[in-house]
Amino acid sequence: QVQLVESGGGLVQPGGSLRLSCAASGTIFDIANMGWYRQAPGSEREVVARISSGGDTYYADFVKGRFTISRDNAKNTVYLQMSSLKPEDTAVYYCNAAIAAYSGSYYLGYWGQGTQVTVSS
Repeated sequence: QVQLVESGGGLVQPGGSLRLSCAASGTIFDIANMGWYRQAPGSEREVVARISSGGDTYYADFVKGRFTISRDNAKNTVYLQMSSLKPEDTAVYYCNAAIAAYSGSYYLGYWGQGTQVTVSS
């Protein structure tokens, strides 16, 4: 059983910053890609940023230069540092990870429960 637990969401003023964390726990042999997605009301879920186990990163154009993704492999944790936040960044942010429970097993995709980020004055 694998769980992803997000934390760090909340209400912030435009121009402010927040740091999201997502910790994976349970039976874990290896974690490949980890990432953050978001979903605003009435919109589809979209990728925000991804990071490989080796540290290669991908950012959606709308967050480049404002958000930074990082991970601590020893803690099975991925972070999203968000700066210069805009009202349009308001959404539920979800963590995603590809995890192999045992040596030789398939990597399965897991999702966290989501954390609300609201950018408003």
